[in-house]
Amino acid sequence: MDKSATISGFRGFIFSPLFIYICRSLIGFSIGYVLMKSIPQYDLFWALISVLLVISPEAKDSWKLSIDRVKANFIGALSGFAVVFFPIDTYLKVMIGIILGAVICKTFNLLNVVRTAIVAMIIILIEKPDEGYIAPIERFISVLIGCLIGLLVVFITAYPIKYFHKKTLQIEHKLRD
Repeated sequence: MDKSATISGFRGFIFSPLFIYICRSLIGFSIGYVLMKSIPQYDLFWALISVLLVISPEAKDSWKLSIDRVKANFIGALSGFAVVFFPIDTYLKVMIGIILGAVICKTFNLLNVVRTAIVAMIIILIEKPDEGYIAPIERFISVLIGCLIGLLVVFITAYPIKYFHKKTLQIEHKLRD
């Protein structure tokens, strides 16, 4: 059996966008989950969702997409936070937040990630009958923590992925020679 073909198949699997996305998602979710369990007095559940919204399954432009998704999360969180204290029904707050988030995303040429912004906005505006005014602030911070975790996972894993991909290519070429 050709050793270079075996390494090529291994390389194709390990460095596939799906495998990289799964690894990054598991790492990001694990960090968020440990943080959530370590600080139970804060509602960090929403950070888990933000982590997974930021990490991109796209191989090409993964870093740019992750940055855009962080911007979208921030826009959505700000859109929700901008209307959360309006003395109107939650339904109307969400409608205004959707319009606000979409217009801001369009303004900053981020329509490709407007859904991420809308999800973040809804996270901020989710109201439970017994929550006080501090809950939306905690959810806003939770969304930002999740964005930071997701972005750090993409950033920290980018170099080792490139390095080991290059090394496996070198090994494959040596085996062919």
